[in-house]
Amino acid sequence: MLFVSIGECMVEMSEAGDDRYRLGFAGDTLNTAWYARARLPAQWQVEYYTGLGTDVYSDRIRAFLNENNIGTRFVREVPDRRPGLYLIHQAEGDRRFTYWRGQSAARLLADDPPHLINALNGADVVYFSGISLAILAPQARRTLIDCIASAKASRKMIVAFDPNIRMGLWDSEQDARDTIMQVAAIADFAFPTWGDETVLFGDPSLEVTAARYLDAGCGHVVVKNGAGTAFATTCDHQARLAPSPHTKVVDATGAGDSFNGAYLAAFLTGAKVTEALQQAHDVAGKVVGHTGALMPQSLVRSDPTWRFMVKHASEV
Repeated sequence: MLFVSIGECMVEMSEAGDDRYRLGFAGDTLNTAWYARARLPAQWQVEYYTGLGTDVYSDRIRAFLNENNIGTRFVREVPDRRPGLYLIHQAEGDRRFTYWRGQSAARLLADDPPHLINALNGADVVYFSGISLAILAPQARRTLIDCIASAKASRKMIVAFDPNIRMGLWDSEQDARDTIMQVAAIADFAFPTWGDETVLFGDPSLEVTAARYLDAGCGHVVVKNGAGTAFATTCDHQARLAPSPHTKVVDATGAGDSFNGAYLAAFLTGAKVTEALQQAHDVAGKVVGHTGALMPQSLVRSDPTWRFMVKHASEV
C-alpha cells in the first residue's frame, strides 16, 4: 500500500530560547505524511512528492526524509532553486510565522506532468492541501488537479485534501473559493478547519462547512475546530468529539496536520469514525506539547512492533 503526499517541505527555524533558533524541516503536507508514517503499519510505503534544488539544504531534506522512512523517489530536482524558509515565534499567546519562499523549488513541482503522473501511478492514497495548490502558478495548479483527477478516474485511489487556507498565497478570495470547491468534487476525504472556512465562506457552523463539502461531492468530511469539538460526517454517519481539556499547549505548529495524518491512518486501517477522531485528537494533543511541527515518530507510533517490522522487511 502506497501513501503519496504532495506539497512543499521548508526549512523550519523554531524558537529555542535566549534568541536562539532550532533548525528543522517541515511543511503542512510533509507534517501529515510524517504522522501518517508514524501511525500506519510498516507494510505501508509513505512517499513525499515535492520539488527540491541541488543545494546543501535540499540534500539535507532528502537525507532527513529517508532516515525517517519517508521516501524521496518522486522528488523533482529543480536546478537553481532551493527550499523555502520560515521562522516561528510566539507572541500574545499564539504562534507567528515569517516566510521566505520566493525561490522555493516546490513552486515548480507540477511543471513536469509526466514526472507527476509517474508519482501518482500505483498510489493507493494521495494527499495534498490548499497550500500545495496556492504556491503554484495557475497553469501548474490546473495540471496538478487534472493529474490527480485523471489518476483517480483510471483506477481505485483515495484522494485526501486539507484546504488549509492561507490567503496570503492566493491571488483573491474568489480564486481560493473556486479552487477549493473544485478539489472538493474529486476528494474522498476533506479536512477543513472551521475557523478558516467561516472567514472565507461565511459558514455559521461546523455542520454547514461539512454540508458544503458533501454537496460538492466529497464523501467523508472532518471539520477541525482547534481546541473545540471536531465534527466528522459521511453520507450515512456523523460523529462529534472534543479533544482532552488537559493538554498544555507549547506550540500548535503542525497540530492540524498531525490530526489529519492520524485520522487517515486510523481509518485506513479499519477504525470507525469516532475511534479515528479519538486517535487524531490524541496525536494532536501530543504535538501541541512539543516545540516545532515534527515530534519524534516513536512518541506517537501506535504499533510497538514497528521498528522490528521495518528491520525485518529490510533484511528480506
